[in-house]
Amino acid sequence: MTTFVESSISPLFGLWQPLPHLKHLYYGSSCVQKHLFATLPSHDSKVFIVTGNSIATKTPLLQQVETLLGDHHAGTFTKIRQHAPMADIDQATEIIAKNPLVDTILSLGGGSPIDSAKTISFRMHERNGKFLTHLTIPTTLSAAECTIGGGYTKADGVKTSVMTPEIGVTAVFYDPGYAKYTPLKLWLSTGMRAMDHAVESQYQPYASEMPWRAMSSWAVSTFFECLPIAKASHPSDEDVITRLLLAAFASLGFRDGETSCLTLGPVVQLKARAKQEDAKQIARLLPWIGGTSSGDDLKDALEVGCKISALVESLGLHQSLTERGIGRDQIPIVVERATGGLKEGSLYDIVTLLVEGLY
Repeated sequence: MTTFVESSISPLFGLWQPLPHLKHLYYGSSCVQKHLFATLPSHDSKVFIVTGNSIATKTPLLQQVETLLGDHHAGTFTKIRQHAPMADIDQATEIIAKNPLVDTILSLGGGSPIDSAKTISFRMHERNGKFLTHLTIPTTLSAAECTIGGGYTKADGVKTSVMTPEIGVTAVFYDPGYAKYTPLKLWLSTGMRAMDHAVESQYQPYASEMPWRAMSSWAVSTFFECLPIAKASHPSDEDVITRLLLAAFASLGFRDGETSCLTLGPVVQLKARAKQEDAKQIARLLPWIGGTSSGDDLKDALEVGCKISALVESLGLHQSLTERGIGRDQIPIVVERATGGLKEGSLYDIVTLLVEGLY
C-alpha cells in the first residue's frame, strides 16, 4: 500500500517508497539480446508481443525479437494505434485469451503499446485472476514504462486508465539499437514530454528529495544537453540515445505510483507566478540548465520557463494551436479538461488566458 507524505526542503523531510513492480532495468547496446531470457518468469514461459504497425512494417525490430524468443514466442499483435484505442486492446486480449500458456506480455514501441500491454494484463486478470508479467523495450522517451497506469481511449474518444501495481512493467530494456529507428521528430517531442514530468516533479508536493527530485534535476540537465545533440546526431550516436532513455526514466521512474512542447514553458511560468513555494522549487532547476541563480526565486523560475520555451524552438518543435488544427471555438473544451472540469472561476480564467496565448 502506498503511503503519501508531503516533502519539504525547509525543514527537510519526506518519504520515498521503491516501486514494487520493477525488478530489472537494463540499458546499453545489445542489452535485449544479452538479458531478455533472464527476465522471463520461467524456463517454459510463453511471450506475446504487442506493438504498432510502423515498427512491424518499417523496421526489423519485431522480427529481431520474435527470432530471439524462438520457442518462447506465442504470438504478436501489431495493430496498436496511437492513444491505445479500446478496440485494439480488446482484440489483442481476445487473441491472448485463446492461449492459456501465455504468461508474459512484451511491449515494443512507445507509450501506446506499453499502456496497451498494461491494460491487456488488467483485462486478463479480470478473466482468469492472473496478471501477465510485463516486459518492455521502449523506443520513445514517453516514459510510459515508469507508471502503474494503463491509459487507453474509449470509443467516445475520451481517455481513461486502469491502475494497479500488478500491471506495472517488470523489466525495462533501454537498448539504443531499438530506439535508433524512432523518427527524429517523435524522438525529440517525447523527450519534451519527459522533460514535462521532470519539471513537474520539482513542485509536486509528494516528491521526495532523494531520489525523486535529485534524479529529476539530473534528467532536466541531461535533456538540455542531449536533445540538441540528438537533433544533429540521431540515430547514429547510441550513447546519446541511451542517456536520453535513462533521463526519461529519471523523469518519472522514481514516483510513488502516476502537448508538452507547446505548453511546458508557459505552464512553468504560470505555476511560478501563482505560488511562491512553486517558484522556489522551480528556481532550483536554473543552475542545472546553464543559468545562474539571482537569489530572486520568481525571476529565476520565470527564466527556467523561458529557457524551456527556447529549447522547444531550437528543436523545431514549436507549433501554435492553429497549426495543430485546433480552432478557437475549442478553447472552452480544452480549458475545462485541463482544469479537471471547471467551467468558471479564477483558475479557469488564468488557464483560458494561457491557452489563448498558444494561438
